Amino acid sequence: MDTAERSGTPIRSVFVAIGLTIAGVFTAELLTLPTFLVDPNLMDAPTETSRALRTVFFTLNFLGFFVAGAVYLWWTERDWSFVNLKIPSARGIGIAIVGVGISLVFLFAMNAVSIVLEIPSSESSVLNFIGTDPTMVLIMIAIVFLFNAPAEEFLFRGVIQTRLYAAFSKTQAVVITSVIFAVVHLPAYALAADGSLEPTTAIAFSLVVVFGGSIIFGYLYAITDNLFVPTIAHAGFNVFQFGMLYLVLQYGDEDDVDAITSTALDGLETILEFAPAVLEVSRAMVVSVPM
Repeated sequence: MDTAERSGTPIRSVFVAIGLTIAGVFTAELLTLPTFLVDPNLMDAPTETSRALRTVFFTLNFLGFFVAGAVYLWWTERDWSFVNLKIPSARGIGIAIVGVGISLVFLFAMNAVSIVLEIPSSESSVLNFIGTDPTMVLIMIAIVFLFNAPAEEFLFRGVIQTRLYAAFSKTQAVVITSVIFAVVHLPAYALAADGSLEPTTAIAFSLVVVFGGSIIFGYLYAITDNLFVPTIAHAGFNVFQFGMLYLVLQYGDEDDVDAITSTALDGLETILEFAPAVLEVSRAMVVSVPM
């Protein structure tokens, strides 16, 4: 990996990166506030709200990341070329596809480790908005392509990682960005559906998975200097997991679906009993969607 030209102050660059992250989260919270005013159930019982409202919620949530990054570019008088969004070459598309494969291999490997070491899985709060509704999963797949992956990659790779190049090597920038990216996902994995804290080991393991995925996406961005590449890889990574969840919810019977939503790992053992080999590396996959 090439070394980026360094001209900034490391401490200042890190604080800018952290500030951008906080701004992204704050803007997302601000933009989604109206949805909670429309139906307060969105906070405590999101599956009792309409699909349309949940769709608007997620859309506004990810738009917050876009807004934060765009405001930073405007405030610092940088143009859009700063984020390196280009039409990909055939090589770029190929690298993006390979990136999807590598990220999924990493996910399978981590899930295998969690099974061997008997590490519990921390369920993503996204599942609280899906419940047992396969149609909502399909909506989430569309959101992943249109808003989730583009927004997160725009802010964390296009803006934050690129900004860190001013003070760090590309490798260092990838690692620092990934640490921040993982920390941002802490709230999504820390709280269980009933509001209690997930086991510490489960939270830590889920964040390691998020960190590893971010390292992969960051590396793809660093070697291609094209934001399109990690965006496609990130989208493919998340869509694969939602696709598995859709198959489980769509083709499992009521008892199986109830088992998944209450105790996801045990539920998947029941549903996928016809394919135990697949189960062992994928049962935690549907409860660890790093968005």
